[in-house]
Amino acid sequence: MTPPVPHRRAAAMAFASQGVVFISLTTRLPDTADRWDLGELELSVLLLMMVLLAGAGSVLAERLAAHHDSALVLRAGLLVTAVAVPALLLAPVFAGFVLGLAAYGVALGLVDATTNMQAVAVERAASRPLLPSFHAAWTCGGLVGAALTLATSGLPDRSGAVVAVVPLLAALGAFGAYVTRAEVPGTADLTGTGDGTPVPWRPILLVGLGLVVFYMVDTAATTWGATYLDRTVVAPERLVALATFPYLLASLVVRLAGDRLVQRHGVTSVLRVGAVVGCVGLVTVVTAPGWPVAVLGFTVAGAGMAVVAPLSFSAAGRIAGGSPASTDAVIARFNQFNYAGALLGAVLTGVVGSDSLRVGFAVPAVLVLALLPLARSFAAERHTTEAQSA
Repeated sequence: MTPPVPHRRAAAMAFASQGVVFISLTTRLPDTADRWDLGELELSVLLLMMVLLAGAGSVLAERLAAHHDSALVLRAGLLVTAVAVPALLLAPVFAGFVLGLAAYGVALGLVDATTNMQAVAVERAASRPLLPSFHAAWTCGGLVGAALTLATSGLPDRSGAVVAVVPLLAALGAFGAYVTRAEVPGTADLTGTGDGTPVPWRPILLVGLGLVVFYMVDTAATTWGATYLDRTVVAPERLVALATFPYLLASLVVRLAGDRLVQRHGVTSVLRVGAVVGCVGLVTVVTAPGWPVAVLGFTVAGAGMAVVAPLSFSAAGRIAGGSPASTDAVIARFNQFNYAGALLGAVLTGVVGSDSLRVGFAVPAVLVLALLPLARSFAAERHTTEAQSA
């Protein structure tokens, strides 16, 4: 079955809007920190608050998934994003900035969870891998966000508030209709999260650990990359967003090729090679003698880690099975691994690297190698064998 084009387009644009906003905000962190006179430790505390609230938003999405389509919850999250972004960037006082950042954190969790619910639903309807292409849409949005930061590098960070129009348009359905459970093969259970099918949490946990590793690297690069170029390897101020732009570009290229790579070489091999490449990239960042080499390291890391997240959500949705409502609930809970990784990537990198971000980036450089033993847990044939022997 081929899912309607409007569903694929709408879900892809929701992913893209999330990428535009998130990367636009993180690439402006050096300017934001200067505006409020924040050091690495203070930034880490604020990022911790945002990550914890994003986790709360994902939990809220799980609760709402029991009774509502993910389409409705996604629209609500996008609308909150559209309000929170200008609120935090245009805040006249620090307390207003913190409140706006808190609201954005909750919206971040809602949208992260529900975009992946939509993607898994469309993939189920198509009966073929589609998650890498959806996550490629997030990366496209991130590239737009990084490009906007580069293009407006001479303007105050408040200028970034204009990106709020993107989630607003996505919420209003300007790019297509979101998929509803009634359109997904299976039981359209709108009243509960269970259909009697037990959820195999052990294999989902193993895949979730892979997602933790990905977001540890990804959040470290996208959150601290610009600051690393600005303060550690002393790049020109107008070029600090280059930590993120080539990282995302390399990620986009690999994600667009992700379906074909997995079909040709298998998910386990793709993930293991990616882990080694990602480690090499991060070691290059840590040892970079100057900003051009650091940019190269971020680029290599982006290529290596590109398909870990989409393959994680695809595997979790496939393992979960059950009704659309049950799968939505599992995806929302699975999304919590996202924020565990974000804590390691954003907060731990900043805290460990409070004296030197080189030390901070050494943390994900080592931990990324955990993907080598975890990669086998992503294989579809492994899940089938376990299900038959259960």
